[in-house]
Amino acid sequence: MTSRRLAAILAADVAGYSRLMASDEGGTIATFRRLRCEVIEPRVTIRHGRVVGSAGDSLLVEFGSAIDAVQCAIEIQSALCDATASQPSDHRMTFRMGVNLGDVVSEDATIHGDGVNVAARLEKLANPGGIVISRSVHEQIRGKLLFRFEDMGEQVLHNIAQPVRAYRVLTTEPASPDPTSRSEDARRRQSIAVLPFTNMSGDPEQEYFSDGITEDLITALARHHALFVIARNSSFVFKGRAASIPEVGRQLGVRYVVEGSVRKSGKRIRVTAQLIDAETGAHVWAERYDRDLEDVFTVQDEIVETLVWRVAGHVARVELERVKSRRTESMDAYDLMLRGISVFERATPENIREAGRIWRRASKLDPNWGRPLSHIAAAHMALGFDYRDSQDFDRAIETAQHALALTDAEDWTDALIGYVAAWRGDFKLADMHFDRAMARNPLSAMSLAFRAYSRYWRGDAKGAIEIGLSLRRLDPLDRGWVNDLLGYAYYVSKDYEASLEAFQRCMPFAWWANHGYLAACLGQLGRNDEATTAWRQMLALRPEFSVEKFVGVIAVREREDKEHWRAGLLKAGLE
Repeated sequence: MTSRRLAAILAADVAGYSRLMASDEGGTIATFRRLRCEVIEPRVTIRHGRVVGSAGDSLLVEFGSAIDAVQCAIEIQSALCDATASQPSDHRMTFRMGVNLGDVVSEDATIHGDGVNVAARLEKLANPGGIVISRSVHEQIRGKLLFRFEDMGEQVLHNIAQPVRAYRVLTTEPASPDPTSRSEDARRRQSIAVLPFTNMSGDPEQEYFSDGITEDLITALARHHALFVIARNSSFVFKGRAASIPEVGRQLGVRYVVEGSVRKSGKRIRVTAQLIDAETGAHVWAERYDRDLEDVFTVQDEIVETLVWRVAGHVARVELERVKSRRTESMDAYDLMLRGISVFERATPENIREAGRIWRRASKLDPNWGRPLSHIAAAHMALGFDYRDSQDFDRAIETAQHALALTDAEDWTDALIGYVAAWRGDFKLADMHFDRAMARNPLSAMSLAFRAYSRYWRGDAKGAIEIGLSLRRLDPLDRGWVNDLLGYAYYVSKDYEASLEAFQRCMPFAWWANHGYLAACLGQLGRNDEATTAWRQMLALRPEFSVEKFVGVIAVREREDKEHWRAGLLKAGLE
Protein backbone atom coordinates (compact mmCIF):
# COMPACT_ATOMS: atom_id res chain seq x y z
CA MET A 1 0.00 0.00 0.00
CA THR A 2 1.34 3.44 -0.96
CA SER A 3 0.61 6.88 0.47
CA ARG A 4 2.02 10.40 0.27
CA ARG A 5 3.01 12.68 3.14
CA LEU A 6 5.30 15.53 4.12
CA ALA A 7 8.38 14.36 6.00
CA ALA A 8 11.86 15.42 7.05
CA ILE A 9 14.46 13.06 5.61
CA LEU A 10 18.00 12.53 6.85
CA ALA A 11 20.37 10.80 4.41
CA ALA A 12 23.77 9.67 5.67
CA ASP A 13 26.66 7.68 4.30
CA VAL A 14 30.24 6.85 5.24
CA ALA A 15 32.90 9.09 3.71
CA GLY A 16 35.65 7.08 1.99
CA TYR A 17 33.85 3.78 2.49
CA SER A 18 35.53 2.05 -0.45
CA ARG A 19 38.99 2.96 0.89
CA LEU A 20 38.08 1.65 4.36
CA MET A 21 36.72 -1.58 2.90
CA ALA A 22 39.86 -2.11 0.80
CA SER A 23 41.99 -1.66 3.92
CA ASP A 24 39.96 -3.84 6.33
CA GLU A 25 36.68 -5.23 5.04
CA GLY A 26 35.66 -7.16 8.17
CA GLY A 27 36.68 -4.40 10.55
CA THR A 28 34.85 -1.74 8.51
CA ILE A 29 31.61 -3.72 8.45
CA ALA A 30 31.86 -4.39 12.19
CA THR A 31 32.56 -0.72 12.96
CA PHE A 32 29.60 0.45 10.87
CA ARG A 33 27.28 -1.97 12.65
CA ARG A 34 28.60 -0.95 16.07
CA LEU A 35 28.22 2.77 15.40
CA ARG A 36 24.75 2.26 14.02
CA CYS A 37 23.67 0.22 17.04
CA GLU A 38 25.42 2.20 19.81
CA VAL A 39 25.52 5.76 18.48
CA ILE A 40 23.08 6.40 15.65
CA GLU A 41 19.90 4.45 16.35
CA PRO A 42 19.54 5.45 20.04
CA ARG A 43 19.60 9.13 19.04
CA VAL A 44 17.19 8.53 16.19
CA THR A 45 14.78 6.97 18.69
CA ILE A 46 15.10 9.87 21.14
CA ARG A 47 14.31 12.28 18.30
CA HIS A 48 11.24 10.30 17.23
CA GLY A 49 12.83 9.18 13.95
CA ARG A 50 12.55 5.92 12.00
CA VAL A 51 15.26 4.21 9.94
CA VAL A 52 13.56 3.46 6.62
CA GLY A 53 16.51 2.38 4.51
CA SER A 54 20.02 0.96 4.76
CA ALA A 55 22.37 -0.09 1.98
CA GLY A 56 25.89 -1.03 2.96
CA ASP A 57 27.42 2.29 3.98
CA SER A 58 24.27 4.45 3.98
CA LEU A 59 21.21 5.14 6.10
CA LEU A 60 17.89 6.84 5.39
CA VAL A 61 15.91 8.17 8.37
CA GLU A 62 12.43 9.72 8.41
CA PHE A 63 11.25 12.32 10.95
CA GLY A 64 7.97 14.13 11.49
CA SER A 65 9.80 17.39 12.24
CA ALA A 66 12.61 19.28 10.52
CA ILE A 67 13.85 20.42 13.94
CA ASP A 68 14.11 16.83 15.15
CA ALA A 69 15.91 15.76 11.96
CA VAL A 70 18.59 18.47 12.13
CA GLN A 71 19.04 18.24 15.90
CA CYS A 72 19.43 14.47 15.55
CA ALA A 73 22.03 14.88 12.78
CA ILE A 74 24.00 17.33 14.94
CA GLU A 75 23.86 15.03 17.98
CA ILE A 76 24.89 11.99 15.94
CA GLN A 77 27.87 13.77 14.36
CA SER A 78 29.04 14.96 17.78
CA ALA A 79 28.66 11.48 19.30
CA LEU A 80 30.43 9.85 16.33
CA CYS A 81 33.33 12.23 16.79
CA ASP A 82 33.67 11.16 20.43
CA ALA A 83 33.20 7.46 19.64
CA THR A 84 35.94 7.38 17.00
CA ALA A 85 38.40 9.89 18.50
CA SER A 86 40.85 7.21 19.61
CA GLN A 87 41.18 5.67 16.13
CA PRO A 88 43.96 6.65 13.70
CA SER A 89 42.74 9.36 11.33
CA ASP A 90 43.15 7.16 8.25
CA HIS A 91 40.94 4.44 9.80
CA ARG A 92 38.38 6.74 11.41
CA MET A 93 34.81 6.32 10.15
CA THR A 94 33.10 9.63 9.39
CA PHE A 95 29.69 10.35 7.89
CA ARG A 96 28.27 12.93 5.52
CA MET A 97 24.65 13.96 6.11
CA GLY A 98 21.94 15.75 4.16
CA VAL A 99 18.50 16.83 5.42
CA ASN A 100 15.48 17.79 3.34
CA LEU A 101 11.81 18.52 4.05
CA GLY A 102 9.58 17.39 1.23
CA ASP A 103 6.90 15.15 -0.19
CA VAL A 104 7.61 11.42 0.05
CA VAL A 105 5.87 8.28 -1.13
CA SER A 106 5.53 5.62 1.54
CA GLU A 107 5.51 2.04 0.33
CA ASP A 108 5.75 -0.97 2.64
CA ALA A 109 8.48 -0.14 5.18
CA THR A 110 10.40 2.44 3.14
CA ILE A 111 9.95 5.81 1.41
CA HIS A 112 11.02 7.26 -1.91
CA GLY A 113 10.38 10.24 -4.18
CA ASP A 114 11.95 13.65 -4.85
CA GLY A 115 11.98 14.51 -1.14
CA VAL A 116 14.28 11.55 -0.52
CA ASN A 117 16.38 12.16 -3.63
CA VAL A 118 17.12 15.77 -2.64
CA ALA A 119 18.30 14.65 0.82
CA ALA A 120 20.63 12.09 -0.76
CA ARG A 121 22.09 14.69 -3.17
CA LEU A 122 22.60 17.22 -0.36
CA GLU A 123 24.50 14.62 1.61
CA LYS A 124 27.06 14.46 -1.22
CA LEU A 125 27.70 18.22 -0.74
CA ALA A 126 28.62 17.79 2.92
CA ASN A 127 32.17 17.51 4.19
CA PRO A 128 33.08 14.38 6.19
CA GLY A 129 31.50 14.93 9.59
CA GLY A 130 29.31 17.68 8.16
CA ILE A 131 25.62 18.36 7.52
CA VAL A 132 23.96 20.18 4.59
CA ILE A 133 20.26 21.14 4.65
CA SER A 134 17.80 22.41 2.06
CA ARG A 135 16.04 25.78 2.07
CA SER A 136 12.77 24.11 3.11
CA VAL A 137 14.50 22.80 6.24
CA HIS A 138 16.28 26.09 6.91
CA GLU A 139 13.00 27.98 6.86
CA GLN A 140 11.55 25.65 9.50
CA ILE A 141 14.48 25.65 11.93
CA ARG A 142 15.87 29.19 11.57
CA GLY A 143 16.02 30.83 15.01
CA LYS A 144 15.03 27.61 16.81
CA LEU A 145 18.36 25.77 17.06
CA LEU A 146 21.53 27.04 18.69
CA PHE A 147 23.67 26.83 15.54
CA ARG A 148 24.53 29.08 12.62
CA PHE A 149 24.21 28.23 8.94
CA GLU A 150 26.32 29.07 5.90
CA ASP A 151 24.38 29.85 2.73
CA MET A 152 25.87 27.75 -0.10
CA GLY A 153 23.63 29.32 -2.75
CA GLU A 154 21.60 27.54 -5.43
CA GLN A 155 22.89 24.03 -6.10
CA VAL A 156 22.25 22.03 -9.26
CA LEU A 157 21.66 18.47 -8.07
CA HIS A 158 21.92 15.34 -10.19
CA ASN A 159 18.52 14.25 -11.60
CA ILE A 160 16.70 17.05 -9.70
CA ALA A 161 14.79 19.33 -12.09
CA GLN A 162 15.15 22.64 -10.23
CA PRO A 163 18.18 24.05 -8.38
CA VAL A 164 17.99 23.72 -4.59
CA ARG A 165 19.29 26.35 -2.20
CA ALA A 166 21.55 24.64 0.34
CA TYR A 167 22.93 25.59 3.75
CA ARG A 168 25.86 24.14 5.64
CA VAL A 169 25.25 23.61 9.39
CA LEU A 170 28.10 25.19 11.33
CA THR A 171 28.06 22.80 14.29
CA THR A 172 31.20 24.30 15.83
CA GLU A 173 29.59 27.74 16.14
CA PRO A 174 26.64 27.70 18.51
CA ALA A 175 24.48 30.78 18.17
CA SER A 176 23.89 31.04 21.93
CA PRO A 177 24.38 28.83 24.99
CA ASP A 178 21.07 30.05 26.40
CA PRO A 179 17.89 28.64 24.81
CA THR A 180 15.83 31.49 26.30
CA SER A 181 17.99 34.23 24.77
CA ARG A 182 16.55 34.71 21.30
CA SER A 183 16.21 38.35 20.30
CA GLU A 184 13.87 40.21 22.62
CA ASP A 185 11.65 41.28 19.74
CA ALA A 186 11.33 37.74 18.34
CA ARG A 187 10.77 36.24 21.77
CA ARG A 188 8.07 38.76 22.63
CA ARG A 189 6.22 38.24 19.33
CA GLN A 190 5.94 34.52 20.09
CA SER A 191 5.60 34.63 23.89
CA ILE A 192 2.54 33.34 25.68
CA ALA A 193 1.27 32.72 29.21
CA VAL A 194 -1.65 30.46 30.17
CA LEU A 195 -3.50 31.70 33.26
CA PRO A 196 -5.15 29.18 35.60
CA PHE A 197 -8.47 28.14 34.12
CA THR A 198 -11.43 28.94 36.36
CA ASN A 199 -13.28 26.07 38.00
CA MET A 200 -16.94 26.56 37.02
CA SER A 201 -18.14 23.22 38.39
CA GLY A 202 -19.68 24.71 41.53
CA ASP A 203 -17.62 22.29 43.60
CA PRO A 204 -14.36 23.52 45.16
CA GLU A 205 -13.21 19.90 45.27
CA GLN A 206 -12.94 20.02 41.47
CA GLU A 207 -10.28 22.76 41.59
CA TYR A 208 -7.54 20.19 40.99
CA PHE A 209 -9.12 19.29 37.63
CA SER A 210 -9.18 22.82 36.19
CA ASP A 211 -5.64 23.38 37.49
CA GLY A 212 -4.57 20.13 35.85
CA ILE A 213 -6.09 21.12 32.50
CA THR A 214 -4.16 24.41 32.70
CA GLU A 215 -0.89 22.69 33.54
CA ASP A 216 -1.31 20.21 30.69
CA LEU A 217 -1.89 23.06 28.22
CA ILE A 218 1.27 24.82 29.44
CA THR A 219 3.27 21.60 29.06
CA ALA A 220 1.92 20.91 25.57
CA LEU A 221 2.60 24.45 24.35
CA ALA A 222 6.11 24.42 25.83
CA ARG A 223 7.01 21.49 23.58
CA HIS A 224 6.65 23.72 20.51
CA HIS A 225 10.09 25.14 19.86
CA ALA A 226 8.59 28.15 18.05
CA LEU A 227 6.92 29.44 21.23
CA PHE A 228 8.28 31.01 24.40
CA VAL A 229 5.93 29.76 27.13
CA ILE A 230 5.94 31.10 30.68
CA ALA A 231 6.38 28.36 33.26
CA ARG A 232 3.55 27.12 35.42
CA ASN A 233 4.79 28.65 38.70
CA SER A 234 4.65 32.21 37.36
CA SER A 235 1.31 31.76 35.59
CA PHE A 236 -0.28 30.40 38.77
CA VAL A 237 0.72 33.52 40.72
CA PHE A 238 -2.41 35.05 39.16
CA LYS A 239 -4.75 32.30 40.40
CA GLY A 240 -7.69 33.96 42.14
CA ARG A 241 -6.30 37.45 41.53
CA ALA A 242 -8.13 40.24 39.73
CA ALA A 243 -5.46 41.47 37.33
CA SER A 244 -5.96 43.08 33.93
CA ILE A 245 -4.55 41.31 30.91
CA PRO A 246 -2.17 44.21 30.09
CA GLU A 247 -0.87 44.02 33.67
CA VAL A 248 -0.33 40.27 33.33
CA GLY A 249 1.50 40.84 30.06
CA ARG A 250 3.77 43.45 31.63
CA GLN A 251 4.61 41.36 34.70
CA LEU A 252 5.29 38.20 32.71
CA GLY A 253 6.84 39.91 29.70
CA VAL A 254 4.55 38.24 27.14
CA ARG A 255 2.63 39.34 24.08
CA TYR A 256 -0.28 36.90 24.43
CA VAL A 257 -2.32 35.57 27.34
CA VAL A 258 -4.68 32.60 27.39
CA GLU A 259 -7.50 32.40 29.91
CA GLY A 260 -10.47 30.10 30.20
CA SER A 261 -12.72 27.98 32.37
CA VAL A 262 -13.58 24.34 32.97
CA ARG A 263 -16.96 22.96 33.96
CA LYS A 264 -17.05 19.25 34.77
CA SER A 265 -20.45 17.65 35.32
CA GLY A 266 -20.81 13.88 35.44
CA LYS A 267 -19.42 12.50 32.18
CA ARG A 268 -19.55 15.85 30.37
CA ILE A 269 -17.03 18.68 30.27
CA ARG A 270 -17.21 22.25 28.98
CA VAL A 271 -13.96 24.09 28.31
CA THR A 272 -13.83 27.71 27.20
CA ALA A 273 -10.60 29.34 26.09
CA GLN A 274 -9.62 32.68 24.65
CA LEU A 275 -6.39 34.17 23.34
CA ILE A 276 -5.85 37.84 24.13
CA ASP A 277 -3.25 40.28 22.83
CA ALA A 278 -1.78 41.61 26.07
CA GLU A 279 -0.57 44.82 24.41
CA THR A 280 -3.95 45.88 23.00
CA GLY A 281 -6.40 43.83 25.06
CA ALA A 282 -7.96 42.58 21.82
CA HIS A 283 -9.45 39.09 21.69
CA VAL A 284 -7.61 37.19 18.98
CA TRP A 285 -9.57 33.96 19.30
CA ALA A 286 -12.18 32.35 21.53
CA GLU A 287 -13.89 28.97 21.53
CA ARG A 288 -16.17 26.81 23.66
CA TYR A 289 -15.96 23.01 23.71
CA ASP A 290 -18.83 20.86 24.97
CA ARG A 291 -17.68 17.26 24.96
CA ASP A 292 -17.78 13.93 26.70
CA LEU A 293 -15.20 13.76 29.44
CA GLU A 294 -13.31 11.08 27.50
CA ASP A 295 -12.65 13.70 24.79
CA VAL A 296 -10.67 16.01 27.09
CA PHE A 297 -7.35 15.23 25.37
CA THR A 298 -8.84 16.00 21.96
CA VAL A 299 -10.02 19.34 23.31
CA GLN A 300 -6.53 20.07 24.65
CA ASP A 301 -4.97 19.22 21.27
CA GLU A 302 -7.43 21.45 19.43
CA ILE A 303 -6.72 24.38 21.75
CA VAL A 304 -2.94 23.91 21.47
CA GLU A 305 -3.09 23.59 17.68
CA THR A 306 -5.11 26.78 17.36
CA LEU A 307 -2.81 28.70 19.70
CA VAL A 308 0.32 27.57 17.87
CA TRP A 309 -1.08 28.57 14.52
CA ARG A 310 -2.29 31.93 15.86
CA VAL A 311 0.90 32.84 17.70
CA ALA A 312 3.46 31.18 15.40
CA GLY A 313 1.59 30.55 12.19
CA HIS A 314 4.68 29.50 10.29
CA VAL A 315 5.02 26.31 12.33
CA ALA A 316 4.43 23.34 10.04
CA ARG A 317 1.67 20.85 10.74
CA VAL A 318 4.27 18.12 11.13
CA GLU A 319 5.58 20.03 14.15
CA LEU A 320 2.11 19.98 15.66
CA GLU A 321 1.84 16.24 15.09
CA ARG A 322 5.30 15.66 16.57
CA VAL A 323 4.36 16.85 20.04
CA LYS A 324 1.14 14.84 20.32
CA SER A 325 2.02 11.93 22.52
CA ARG A 326 0.15 8.85 23.53
CA ARG A 327 -2.33 9.57 26.35
CA THR A 328 -4.15 7.28 28.68
CA GLU A 329 -7.54 5.99 27.63
CA SER A 330 -8.60 5.77 31.28
CA MET A 331 -10.23 8.97 32.50
CA ASP A 332 -10.11 7.57 36.02
CA ALA A 333 -6.32 7.31 35.70
CA TYR A 334 -6.12 10.87 34.37
CA ASP A 335 -8.30 12.13 37.21
CA LEU A 336 -6.05 10.45 39.77
CA MET A 337 -3.00 11.90 38.01
CA LEU A 338 -4.32 15.43 38.53
CA ARG A 339 -5.43 14.74 42.12
CA GLY A 340 -1.94 13.55 42.97
CA ILE A 341 -0.36 16.73 41.60
CA SER A 342 -2.69 18.84 43.75
CA VAL A 343 -1.75 16.88 46.88
CA PHE A 344 1.99 16.86 46.08
CA GLU A 345 2.10 20.65 45.87
CA ARG A 346 1.36 20.91 49.60
CA ALA A 347 4.98 19.71 49.96
CA THR A 348 4.92 18.09 53.39
CA PRO A 349 6.40 14.56 53.66
CA GLU A 350 2.93 13.22 54.47
CA ASN A 351 1.42 14.86 51.38
CA ILE A 352 4.27 13.66 49.19
CA ARG A 353 3.68 10.08 50.34
CA GLU A 354 -0.07 10.44 49.81
CA ALA A 355 0.51 11.82 46.29
CA GLY A 356 2.72 8.81 45.56
CA ARG A 357 -0.08 6.46 46.63
CA ILE A 358 -2.57 8.27 44.38
CA TRP A 359 -0.20 8.06 41.40
CA ARG A 360 0.33 4.35 41.99
CA ARG A 361 -3.43 3.86 41.74
CA ALA A 362 -3.36 5.77 38.43
CA SER A 363 -0.50 3.61 37.17
CA LYS A 364 -2.36 0.42 38.07
CA LEU A 365 -5.34 1.60 36.00
CA ASP A 366 -3.06 2.15 32.98
CA PRO A 367 0.28 0.32 33.42
CA ASN A 368 1.50 1.52 29.99
CA TRP A 369 1.16 5.23 30.78
CA GLY A 370 4.44 6.89 31.74
CA ARG A 371 3.25 10.13 33.37
CA PRO A 372 2.21 8.72 36.76
CA LEU A 373 5.53 6.90 37.01
CA SER A 374 7.42 10.14 36.32
CA HIS A 375 5.62 11.73 39.25
CA ILE A 376 6.10 8.71 41.52
CA ALA A 377 9.82 9.06 40.77
CA ALA A 378 9.59 12.75 41.74
CA ALA A 379 7.95 11.79 45.04
CA HIS A 380 10.76 9.34 45.82
CA MET A 381 13.32 11.98 44.91
CA ALA A 382 11.68 14.60 47.16
CA LEU A 383 11.63 12.21 50.11
CA GLY A 384 15.22 11.22 49.39
CA PHE A 385 16.36 14.83 49.60
CA ASP A 386 14.28 15.52 52.67
CA TYR A 387 15.56 12.50 54.61
CA ARG A 388 18.84 11.82 52.73
CA ASP A 389 17.54 8.30 52.10
CA SER A 390 19.63 6.43 49.52
CA GLN A 391 16.86 3.87 49.02
CA ASP A 392 14.42 6.60 47.98
CA PHE A 393 16.99 7.87 45.47
CA ASP A 394 17.37 4.34 44.09
CA ARG A 395 13.59 4.02 43.78
CA ALA A 396 13.43 7.42 42.06
CA ILE A 397 15.91 6.37 39.36
CA GLU A 398 14.35 2.94 38.89
CA THR A 399 10.84 4.39 38.53
CA ALA A 400 11.99 7.17 36.19
CA GLN A 401 13.70 4.60 33.94
CA HIS A 402 10.47 2.59 33.90
CA ALA A 403 8.55 5.73 32.89
CA LEU A 404 10.97 6.42 30.02
CA ALA A 405 10.48 2.89 28.72
CA LEU A 406 6.74 3.54 28.38
CA THR A 407 4.82 6.29 26.61
CA ASP A 408 4.19 9.92 27.47
CA ALA A 409 6.70 10.25 30.30
CA GLU A 410 7.12 13.82 31.50
CA ASP A 411 9.69 15.87 29.57
CA TRP A 412 11.79 16.27 32.74
CA THR A 413 12.04 12.55 33.58
CA ASP A 414 15.58 12.19 32.22
CA ALA A 415 16.57 15.37 34.05
CA LEU A 416 15.29 13.89 37.31
CA ILE A 417 17.70 10.97 36.87
CA GLY A 418 20.45 13.48 36.09
CA TYR A 419 19.57 15.45 39.22
CA VAL A 420 19.93 12.42 41.49
CA ALA A 421 23.10 11.30 39.70
CA ALA A 422 24.61 14.78 40.16
CA TRP A 423 23.70 14.78 43.86
CA ARG A 424 25.62 11.52 44.14
CA GLY A 425 28.60 13.00 42.28
CA ASP A 426 28.24 11.08 39.00
CA PHE A 427 28.32 14.13 36.76
CA LYS A 428 29.09 12.20 33.57
CA LEU A 429 25.88 10.19 33.96
CA ALA A 430 24.04 13.35 34.99
CA ASP A 431 25.10 15.25 31.85
CA MET A 432 24.00 12.39 29.60
CA HIS A 433 20.50 12.49 31.08
CA PHE A 434 20.35 16.29 31.06
CA ASP A 435 21.25 16.27 27.35
CA ARG A 436 18.47 13.77 26.67
CA ALA A 437 15.98 15.86 28.64
CA MET A 438 16.91 19.05 26.80
CA ALA A 439 16.59 17.21 23.49
CA ARG A 440 12.95 16.50 24.42
CA ASN A 441 12.24 20.09 25.48
CA PRO A 442 15.02 22.70 25.60
CA LEU A 443 12.79 25.16 27.47
CA SER A 444 11.54 22.85 30.22
CA ALA A 445 11.81 24.95 33.38
CA MET A 446 12.21 21.89 35.58
CA SER A 447 14.94 20.36 33.40
CA LEU A 448 16.82 23.66 33.37
CA ALA A 449 16.50 23.93 37.16
CA PHE A 450 17.80 20.40 37.70
CA ARG A 451 20.77 21.10 35.43
CA ALA A 452 21.50 24.37 37.23
CA TYR A 453 21.64 22.63 40.62
CA SER A 454 24.05 20.12 39.10
CA ARG A 455 26.32 22.98 38.02
CA TYR A 456 26.27 24.41 41.54
CA TRP A 457 27.02 21.06 43.17
CA ARG A 458 30.08 20.49 40.97
CA GLY A 459 31.51 23.93 41.80
CA ASP A 460 30.39 25.81 38.68
CA ALA A 461 28.59 28.70 40.37
CA LYS A 462 28.89 30.88 37.26
CA GLY A 463 27.15 28.27 35.13
CA ALA A 464 24.43 27.85 37.76
CA ILE A 465 23.80 31.59 37.83
CA GLU A 466 23.59 31.77 34.03
CA ILE A 467 20.93 29.07 33.96
CA GLY A 468 19.18 30.63 36.97
CA LEU A 469 18.88 33.97 35.18
CA SER A 470 17.53 32.14 32.12
CA LEU A 471 14.94 30.52 34.38
CA ARG A 472 13.88 33.96 35.55
CA ARG A 473 12.91 34.74 31.97
CA LEU A 474 10.86 31.53 31.75
CA ASP A 475 9.47 31.83 35.28
CA PRO A 476 9.68 35.55 36.16
CA LEU A 477 7.37 35.47 39.18
CA ASP A 478 8.54 32.22 40.74
CA ARG A 479 9.79 32.67 44.30
CA GLY A 480 10.73 29.03 44.86
CA TRP A 481 13.41 27.05 43.09
CA VAL A 482 14.81 29.88 40.92
CA ASN A 483 15.71 32.01 43.92
CA ASP A 484 16.66 28.99 46.01
CA LEU A 485 19.23 28.07 43.35
CA LEU A 486 20.49 31.63 42.91
CA GLY A 487 20.83 32.02 46.68
CA TYR A 488 23.28 29.09 46.78
CA ALA A 489 25.21 30.10 43.69
CA TYR A 490 25.58 33.77 44.65
CA TYR A 491 26.78 32.74 48.13
CA VAL A 492 29.65 30.58 46.88
CA SER A 493 30.47 33.42 44.46
CA LYS A 494 30.75 35.66 47.57
CA ASP A 495 28.01 37.99 46.38
CA TYR A 496 26.25 37.89 49.74
CA GLU A 497 23.83 40.74 49.08
CA ALA A 498 22.51 39.03 45.94
CA SER A 499 22.38 35.74 47.84
CA LEU A 500 20.41 37.31 50.70
CA GLU A 501 17.93 38.91 48.28
CA ALA A 502 17.37 35.58 46.54
CA PHE A 503 16.95 33.63 49.80
CA GLN A 504 14.51 36.19 51.19
CA ARG A 505 12.37 35.93 48.07
CA CYS A 506 12.12 32.16 48.33
CA MET A 507 11.81 31.75 52.12
CA PRO A 508 7.97 31.48 52.15
CA PHE A 509 8.44 28.40 49.95
CA ALA A 510 11.68 27.10 51.46
CA TRP A 511 12.44 23.61 52.66
CA TRP A 512 13.96 23.15 56.11
CA ALA A 513 17.62 23.39 55.07
CA ASN A 514 17.22 26.83 53.49
CA HIS A 515 16.94 28.40 56.93
CA GLY A 516 20.46 27.12 57.58
CA TYR A 517 21.77 28.48 54.29
CA LEU A 518 20.16 31.83 55.01
CA ALA A 519 21.83 31.84 58.44
CA ALA A 520 25.26 31.39 56.80
CA CYS A 521 24.57 34.23 54.38
CA LEU A 522 23.51 36.55 57.21
CA GLY A 523 26.61 35.52 59.16
CA GLN A 524 28.85 36.60 56.28
CA LEU A 525 27.07 39.98 56.30
CA GLY A 526 27.57 40.39 60.05
CA ARG A 527 23.84 40.23 60.81
CA ASN A 528 24.24 37.73 63.60
CA ASP A 529 20.92 38.24 65.39
CA GLU A 530 19.02 37.52 62.18
CA ALA A 531 21.28 34.55 61.50
CA THR A 532 20.48 33.13 64.94
CA THR A 533 16.74 33.53 64.26
CA ALA A 534 17.05 31.70 60.91
CA TRP A 535 19.08 28.91 62.53
CA ARG A 536 16.47 28.45 65.27
CA GLN A 537 13.77 28.19 62.59
CA MET A 538 15.72 25.34 61.04
CA LEU A 539 16.23 23.63 64.40
CA ALA A 540 12.49 23.78 65.02
CA LEU A 541 12.14 21.53 61.96
CA ARG A 542 15.32 19.48 62.46
CA PRO A 543 16.30 19.68 66.15
CA GLU A 544 19.00 17.02 65.77
CA PHE A 545 21.21 19.25 63.60
CA SER A 546 24.42 21.02 64.61
CA VAL A 547 26.68 23.12 62.39
CA GLU A 548 28.89 20.09 61.74
CA LYS A 549 25.96 17.85 60.85
CA PHE A 550 24.45 20.53 58.62
CA VAL A 551 27.71 21.11 56.73
CA GLY A 552 28.04 17.34 56.37
CA VAL A 553 24.88 17.09 54.24
CA ILE A 554 25.70 20.02 51.93
CA ALA A 555 26.00 18.51 48.45
CA VAL A 556 28.79 20.65 46.92
CA ARG A 557 31.78 18.61 45.71
CA GLU A 558 34.50 21.21 46.25
CA ARG A 559 35.85 21.16 49.81
CA GLU A 560 36.40 24.92 49.81
CA ASP A 561 32.71 25.48 49.03
CA LYS A 562 31.71 23.39 52.07
CA GLU A 563 34.18 25.27 54.22
CA HIS A 564 32.72 28.51 52.90
CA TRP A 565 29.26 27.55 54.21
CA ARG A 566 30.78 26.50 57.54
CA ALA A 567 32.57 29.86 57.82
CA GLY A 568 29.33 31.79 57.46
CA LEU A 569 27.66 29.82 60.25
CA LEU A 570 30.67 30.15 62.55
CA LYS A 571 30.88 33.91 61.92
CA ALA A 572 27.31 34.13 63.21
CA GLY A 573 28.40 32.40 66.42
CA LEU A 574 26.37 29.27 65.73
CA GLU A 575 27.38 25.77 66.79
